[in-house]
Parts: sequence; C-alpha cells; structure tokens
Amino acid sequence: MGIKSQADFFSGVMFTAVGATFAVGATTYNIGDGARMGPGYFPLMLGVLLALLGLVIIFQSLVVETADGGKIGKWAWKPLFFVIAANLAFGVLLGGLPSIGLPAMGLILAIYALTIIASLAGEHFKLRDVLVLATILAVGSYVAFIWALKLQIQVWPTFISG
Repeated sequence: MGIKSQADFFSGVMFTAVGATFAVGATTYNIGDGARMGPGYFPLMLGVLLALLGLVIIFQSLVVETADGGKIGKWAWKPLFFVIAANLAFGVLLGGLPSIGLPAMGLILAIYALTIIASLAGEHFKLRDVLVLATILAVGSYVAFIWALKLQIQVWPTFISG
C-alpha cells in the first residue's frame, strides 16, 4: 500500500501526533465523566477527536488516488515568518516584556501590529485595506472582550491611559 497523496499523509500524521499529545497531556488533570467534567475532560476529548481525524486523513491518503500524487511543495518561508512574527509581536505588545523594560502597549495597538505584520505575508499589500481590517478587528475585540465579557485587559498603552 503506497502513499497516494503526500500532503494528506503528512497532514494526517501531524493531526494524529498533535491530538495524541494533547490527549496524553490531558490525563495529568482530573478527567471526571460526562456528567461532572473535570478540567482535563475537554482537552482529552478534543485530542482524541483530532487524532481520529488524523487517522482518517492518513487512511484516505493511502486509498484515494490524486492527480499529481499530492506532492508537497516548497516551504512558504515568507508567510511562515510573517505569521509567526505577527503572533509574537501581538503577545509582546499585549503583555509587554518587563525583563527589558518594555511596557504593555495594550489590546488596540497589539491588534494593529498583528494585522499589519500578518498582512505582509500575502502577495498583495494595501495599507488602506489593512488599516480598515485592523480597525474592524480592534473595535470587534473591544466590544467582545472588554465590553461584553468584561475582561481586565489593558486596552491602551500606559502612557495614554495613565
């Protein structure tokens, strides 16, 4: 039995590995049962479902024929770099880095940075469109997290809200 779709096979392996890791990690918490779920119940079930989904994808990659063999292409380094950098910048700007004296810049600035940096991963970049998207995301995040859920997240940099 040969691999008929490389991309499906390796994505199935990834799903199975991540799901199994989460399921095993969840067993360190109290699982409980369906009626009285513990903190490990949801990650365990999610991990098991993800691993099962991965196994189904692996099976299909071995059975279902694809036109070009589902070859894995070259790594998209530019999008990978900018998406990881955007998430890193979001976390640093939202929480700050006290070890180097960088204060938290707040939710709004972090969302703008996230959106602008992540948009550099694509083929086309229009600053106006990116700023419109960032504004929509910032307003939506403010309404959802600060107004509706009443989370205690710093919204603006300390030198503005101080």
